[in-house]
Order: sequence, then structure tokens, then C-alpha cells
Amino acid sequence: MAFKKRVQTIFEWIPPRDEARILDCACGRGFYLNMYRYTSRCALAGLELDADIIRKAQRTVGHLPDITLTRGNIYHLPFPDNYFDGAILSEILEHVEDDVAGLREVRRVLKPGGVVAITVPHANYPFWWDPINKTLETLFHTKIRRGPLAGIWANHVRLYTPDQLRAAVEKAGLAVEAERSFTHTCFPFIHNLVYGLGKPLLESGLLPERMATAADRTTFDKNRGSLLNPINLGVAVLNLFDRPNKLDEPPGRSTVNLAIKGRKPAYNGD
Repeated sequence: MAFKKRVQTIFEWIPPRDEARILDCACGRGFYLNMYRYTSRCALAGLELDADIIRKAQRTVGHLPDITLTRGNIYHLPFPDNYFDGAILSEILEHVEDDVAGLREVRRVLKPGGVVAITVPHANYPFWWDPINKTLETLFHTKIRRGPLAGIWANHVRLYTPDQLRAAVEKAGLAVEAERSFTHTCFPFIHNLVYGLGKPLLESGLLPERMATAADRTTFDKNRGSLLNPINLGVAVLNLFDRPNKLDEPPGRSTVNLAIKGRKPAYNGD
């Protein structure tokens, strides 16, 4: 549910123009690279730290034209200064110990006037998105960061408030142009169901082929959308819950994600 709105936001803020050069950091298994290649002829680069995941990205999008995949980290981007028109940082800063240092490095490789589209998990997330961690945080001031019950805190250094995200972006020397907060109404325990259960099943190869095709974000063009497929039926149910949600919820409302659009100043000085 939140992923859909992250995609809408990123494609709005960094349009897939043929003449653009775009960095996806970190690219994961290559969803954004695949979608940008599907919709444009722009030059694409994907950076990923995890060796196993970048191998999966190679299998997914490595064969597509004008896509460069590189293993590396956000602190030392293997690209020259003023190189990219846009950079995608979707669900990455919450994993980074020094988020400002990472953002400064992204700023370095952006062209003057270039845009970074950032999404992160919101510290004020809805109860039903992850009831386990919300209860643990509220009553015991703790959370689960590892394993199938980790929920929204899985492998994360932090979650963000709007003020914290804005401060990190501005401290890195980027101008904030837009902010969003989205996905308030959600299916109960959806994070645990999708990421704690569904994702491991998909990656294990245990799902039947037609279900795996429907569940895989990189094979969207092969999914016929039939509701006889349990995955498509599940998505239809989730879409019903998603209907009341807006792409930008009112300030102060609990949401799954925060998003911010930053722009490198149109001059080269610091």
C-alpha cells in the first residue's frame, strides 16, 4: 500500500525523461531501474551495498540497455561530481548511521539544480501497520529490529519525524522543495504479512509460478491481473483499504512514510 504511493511520488519528482541521468541508491533488486527503463531511455545507475542483492539486480535488470550496476556504499559514491540529474533514496536513509554524510555525498554527484527524492518510514506510524512494535514502543519503550516480527523497525537505525528528515536534508546543503506524508489507513499487520511472510516465501521459490509472477514487482508486465490468482485477490483487498488514503495526509497524522524532495542549489559553491 505504501509502496504504491512511494512510486507515485518518486516518478512525479524525478520524471522519466529520455535525456536524464538518474541514480538509484540503493537499488535493491532493481524495481525502479526496471520501471524507468520501461518508461524512458534515460541513463540509469544502481548502487547497492549487499553483494547478494546486487546479484539479484543483475539477474533482474542487468541485461537491460544503459543500466550500470555497482556495488558500493552511500558514503563513497563511485561517480564524478555534478553527474546526475536525479537521485532516488527510497527506504535507505533509515539504514544509514550518518544520514547527513550520505546526503552530502549524494549532493556531490548531483548536477547543480539536480533533485533527490527521499522516502523514509515515519516514526508516527499507524497502529495497525505494525501493532507489535507500536505496542512495544508505547508500553515498554523498546522494539523488535530483527526477524519475522521486526515489522517497520526491521534492520533500521532510526525512524523519522518530519522535522528530523527536513533537518538532515538541509544540513547536507540541499534545499527542501516539497514534503509529503502518506498511508494512514492500512490492513492490520500488513507489514508483517507482506515483508515477514510474503517476501521470504517469494524469495525462497516456494510460491507457484503464477503467484510468484504476480508477487514480483519486476514482472508487472507479465501479470494478467486475474482475481483467480490469490496474489491479485490479496492486492485487490489491500486496495480497498487504501482508498481513503491521500498522497499527502494532513500534518500530525500517523502515516507509514515521509517523503521529501531536495534540490542541489543551481551554483557549485557550498
